[in-house]
Amino acid sequence: MTSGKTLRLGTRGSLLARWQAEWVASQLRAHGVEVEIVPVLTSGDRNQHWAVESLGGAGVFTKEIQLALLANEVDLAVHSMKDLPTQPVPGLAIAAIPKRGPVGDVLISRTAQTFEQLPSEAIIGTGSRRRAAQILHYRKDLTISPLRGNLDTRLRKLDSGLYDAIVLAQAGLERLNITGRSCEPLTPRFLLPAVGQGALAVECRLDDEETRQCLTVLNDPISAAEVTAERSFLRHLEAGCLAPVAAWCRAVGSSLLLTGRVLSVDGTTKLEVSCLGDIENPEELGRRVAQLLIAQGAKDLIRQAKTIPMAPPPDAKPDIDD
Repeated sequence: MTSGKTLRLGTRGSLLARWQAEWVASQLRAHGVEVEIVPVLTSGDRNQHWAVESLGGAGVFTKEIQLALLANEVDLAVHSMKDLPTQPVPGLAIAAIPKRGPVGDVLISRTAQTFEQLPSEAIIGTGSRRRAAQILHYRKDLTISPLRGNLDTRLRKLDSGLYDAIVLAQAGLERLNITGRSCEPLTPRFLLPAVGQGALAVECRLDDEETRQCLTVLNDPISAAEVTAERSFLRHLEAGCLAPVAAWCRAVGSSLLLTGRVLSVDGTTKLEVSCLGDIENPEELGRRVAQLLIAQGAKDLIRQAKTIPMAPPPDAKPDIDD
């Protein structure tokens, strides 16, 4: 498919965001579409010393790019799906979900080879309540310390001695070809991923039919169905992106299997449901799993989480604008 215009692709400036943008651009160029990459600075990038929820929570890494889309400053944007709020922005549409990358997390430690080998009171760096609650569910003796920044920044903080270990998404490490680190994959059975983890979302204006048609070549129907079920689950829970909520949907034959998990912030309580559903109706599967967890008391755990502020990282500094 070819396009008569050059598509302007808006992206954050981090290494991972640039990789994602370059990958999408290369895929489109291979189909005869000209693409220009346009950097857009977001509030999440400008304020990496503070907890995400103190910056406004959902959409902190996406809203400026979405505003640029609505203002016709760019024609499309690529997001990490897990950063994209489940409530649609009027006038915008997810036009494609490419084939999903690895969904899991990995543990990177300065000393221990495995999670079990971490000593008592070891300091684990993560900015995710989902990760923190699941870690504490298995090991109450570990200390969770907030961690922000891009991948390079997080690895530097680990090497500086601020943390004994950190938890990162496997997809990001693989996409940036970060090797030479001792990583232990944390399987979904132990650490269920974030909604949409490992997937990309390619977004454009709803009324830009030419761009939408160009982007259809990027869409992977199975990945799209899996992610749609997970996002439906999160939306029906009304949990937002900061509650200790995890989900993993995978295709099983001609069906989808969705596992949803909700925890208390301290990891003491864990609720979990798995259901099979129709691959042609992922929205309904997500709704069903959410309703079953709500019947078990998930709403109470989510409400409690929203009342507990997350502390800034140990190296946080005020009045930073970078």
